[in-house]
Amino acid sequence: MKQFDVNGKIALVTGANRGIGRAFIESLVKRGASKVYACARDADSFDSLAAIDNSIVEPVLLDVTRAEQIQALTTKVPELDLLINNAGVANACFFCADNAADIARLEMETNYYGPLNITTALLPALKRSKGSIVNISSIAGISNFPSLGPYSATKAALHSFTQGLRTELNAFDILVTGVYPGPIDTRMTEDFEMEKAPTSQVADRTLDGIAEGRVEIFPDNFSEQMYAAFLNSPADLEKTFAEMHQL
Repeated sequence: MKQFDVNGKIALVTGANRGIGRAFIESLVKRGASKVYACARDADSFDSLAAIDNSIVEPVLLDVTRAEQIQALTTKVPELDLLINNAGVANACFFCADNAADIARLEMETNYYGPLNITTALLPALKRSKGSIVNISSIAGISNFPSLGPYSATKAALHSFTQGLRTELNAFDILVTGVYPGPIDTRMTEDFEMEKAPTSQVADRTLDGIAEGRVEIFPDNFSEQMYAAFLNSPADLEKTFAEMHQL
């Protein structure tokens, strides 16, 4: 079992300007990472990110849907040990909505194609370092959450990508881990009236998990409970999520 300690390592985090991404930056610095590329599509956040520790944190302009910005990473990031694909978007939407196809396309570009393209671009560096890849999926990628239908589908795609990538990269001694949060206290979930775990918990439990060599991480109580329910009966979890929506 491959274990990955971030101390002394070079990391790159997408969607780093706020929420879970920023929590990862803070946790990586605390745990002794030697360099952290903090990627965000909003340059206005750069000063705040650098202020975490400007000797370690280097803000990088990156919209994960922009091919030219992804390609630029291959020059800017010659060495890399840890890639955290965190950037994501979510819109409240039902599959039967008139705009469902448009929402699905928009979210798939960020939540699935973004991690796929970034991983492909940075894979040579990760193979050289025998590093680690972390994909931030969602418990909604394990069982569809009705009011987030298209979003759930994109996270299911990311889950499948993570599984396939893990199999392909096993021979290169690269740890590939999927993270499946439930409701987390971020701007993305501000309209959901549910108990929410802090972003720091996701970052800390994820980094603890890869230090133990874990390939699947459920970083909060809700996701742990829902995954246990899924293992017991996928159909029952589907029903549970449907009933939660009705409430």
